[in-house]
Amino acid sequence: MKPPCDEAVIRSANAGARCTQQAERWILAATILGSSMAFIDSTVVNVALPALQADLHATVIGVQWVVESYGLFLGALILVGGSFGDMFGRRATFLIGVGVFAAASIACGFAANIQQLVIARSLQGIGAAFLVPGSLSIISANFDEATRGQAIGTWSGFTAMTTAIGPVLGGWLIEHASWRWAFFINVPIAAMVILISLRHIPESRNPAGTSVDWLGAAIATLGLAGVVYSLIESTNRGWSDPPVFGSLIVGGACLVGFAFVEARLNSPMVPLALFRSRGFSGANLLTFFLYAAMGIFFFLFPLNLIQVQGYSTTATGAAALPFIFLMFLLSRWSGGLVARYGARMPLIVGPLIAAIGFAMFAAPGAGVNYWKGFFPAFLVLGFGFAISVAPLTTVVMDAVDQERAGTASGINNAVARVAGVLAIAILGIVMVKLFSSSLDRSLGAGQIAPGIFDYIRSNEIKLAGMDVPSGLDADTAALVRASISHAFVFGFRTIMLICAGLSVASSATAALMIPGKAR
Repeated sequence: MKPPCDEAVIRSANAGARCTQQAERWILAATILGSSMAFIDSTVVNVALPALQADLHATVIGVQWVVESYGLFLGALILVGGSFGDMFGRRATFLIGVGVFAAASIACGFAANIQQLVIARSLQGIGAAFLVPGSLSIISANFDEATRGQAIGTWSGFTAMTTAIGPVLGGWLIEHASWRWAFFINVPIAAMVILISLRHIPESRNPAGTSVDWLGAAIATLGLAGVVYSLIESTNRGWSDPPVFGSLIVGGACLVGFAFVEARLNSPMVPLALFRSRGFSGANLLTFFLYAAMGIFFFLFPLNLIQVQGYSTTATGAAALPFIFLMFLLSRWSGGLVARYGARMPLIVGPLIAAIGFAMFAAPGAGVNYWKGFFPAFLVLGFGFAISVAPLTTVVMDAVDQERAGTASGINNAVARVAGVLAIAILGIVMVKLFSSSLDRSLGAGQIAPGIFDYIRSNEIKLAGMDVPSGLDADTAALVRASISHAFVFGFRTIMLICAGLSVASSATAALMIPGKAR
């Protein structure tokens, strides 16, 4: 799912001279395909996680790093990518992002182990940090006020379609070929984008563009990396391990130092003065809670469907289609709610409905039918998010002066991405602890041989992806498989209830901090 405020980034910028209609079509084609690479990749990779975990014999920590390394660099550097385009050229920045993303995708596809894959995913995140803001700024630079609304609608519609089709196509490729094709699929798309961009997109830049905040970007990246590393690795190494404890101290110190650095720079990538607006601060806190819940949900849900429920990767890729279609179909209607009721009321009601949706995902056990167990939950969750996203974008845009609207919407976009990164790191620990405790209860007290029990305990870090020990009799093997499934469902249900709590916190934030409609 796209983070909030993408359209706001486009709408807030000042356009240059309008291009010809033929050029506009090519510009939209390139930016839609380029943006879609990043959107598709973030969803297809989640579907590919069980397959690559099995193929590369990875633990859940390795699987977390596959997702986290991408999101970490994208979240930390996306604001720098926008500034880079303003200074050195929007088309050049866009092409750099596409090229790095494509090269990293090839490296992902050829990765021989989980470490190589994590490094390549980090490079993908760096490429996306230039690709995503580059595509948005190209649209804003080449469409004037009269045509920008239609361009935004076209871009939003087509990226929503590709975001929906991508997981299904990716799941089919994973099922019938290999998980590596989830990355190789980006290469022909990138080639088309580069060709169209070189031939049809004019170069543009902001003559008054400010300097790039490299210091802030470096400190933010180091801070996030330190905190995320300590959270993820603590599951395996323990908090007393010096690298784990040390990285937490360094990461926390960098994040605190980031605020001091940004407060003293003339052109910071995060102007702290924006947070003096109660509405802007509330919108970002609301975003953090809501998208943290969404981040951990889309990390764990494919593992549940494939490893526990026995779904194919194609079916797993298609499972979230009701959610995506509702977001797309109701986006215009939810925008009308803002005009009628203001943003505060939808932002109270929408997250509450989303909380009900998350709670509904906690109900199904193992072997449940999709249409009875998950489809109704996706409808409720999609309805809740559809009500929330358009008002959230409106609050961000209205909370600051017009000349700061682009920066404000970019910050909100980054907050959504960072929220997902931290949620997977923190709640991933909770999931492993819940899974381990449930499995130990099920198989303890002499139900299986001590050697088999020790083997299972040593592999609990793989969650439901662990292999059942060979050589077991049929009854013992069935007991172990059932216990593994039960333990995962137990952890998944608890995490879903935590996600519901995060959504309620989003609603409470709106009630306390978002201003009501002016009378």
